[in-house]
Amino acid sequence: MVDTNLNLDATGQAQKDLVVFGRRMLAEGLAIGTAGNLSIRVDDLIAITPSSIPYADVETEDICVLTLDGEQVSGRAKVSSEWPMHSGIYRTTGARAVVHTHSPEVVALSVSREELPAIHYAIHALGGPVPVVGYTRFGTDGLARGVADVLASRTAAILSNHGAVTFGDTIAQAYERAHLLEWLAGVYRLSLAYGSPRILSTEEMAEVAAEVSRRRYGGATQ
Repeated sequence: MVDTNLNLDATGQAQKDLVVFGRRMLAEGLAIGTAGNLSIRVDDLIAITPSSIPYADVETEDICVLTLDGEQVSGRAKVSSEWPMHSGIYRTTGARAVVHTHSPEVVALSVSREELPAIHYAIHALGGPVPVVGYTRFGTDGLARGVADVLASRTAAILSNHGAVTFGDTIAQAYERAHLLEWLAGVYRLSLAYGSPRILSTEEMAEVAAEVSRRRYGGATQ
């Protein structure tokens, strides 16, 4: 146990929020069983969902609290094997919360495409077209580096033969981005059934960005 001054109020709320959003992720089909994981950064600590416990059974006390180096300072369960990926995102971006899903539309896209293109202007909320990170086994430093590289310019990344990662200023924002990513992947799949979809150009996406900024929208879903 490290000598760390825990912000008990903030970490306790983060643990409660992760239980809520983990159950929501399961109920809304963004993950099955124990797949995927969620985390919230609290100062220099990470609250993250545990390994091998179904979301429906996770309790607040099971949520792990770690240092950025992976030393567990709180939580009675075993930490997720994906903690290096979460830590890497927090170290290299301004993320305050991370959601990692195994949602079916995104997983299906990840095995057949190199990116999710600008099929709808709402993709602006994710930073534009979303690249697919080449396959690397879960829990590895290689996966963590590949995801961090994409998230340097995006708020979402797709992991080949695996799933997706989104981040945000809050767990609610990170989760809504994961939901948006799944919706966009589904729309793209449906559009391919009709033929060759029209993809928004770089210039058209720049116009969206300018209008979002002008209207001071929080995202491009209006």
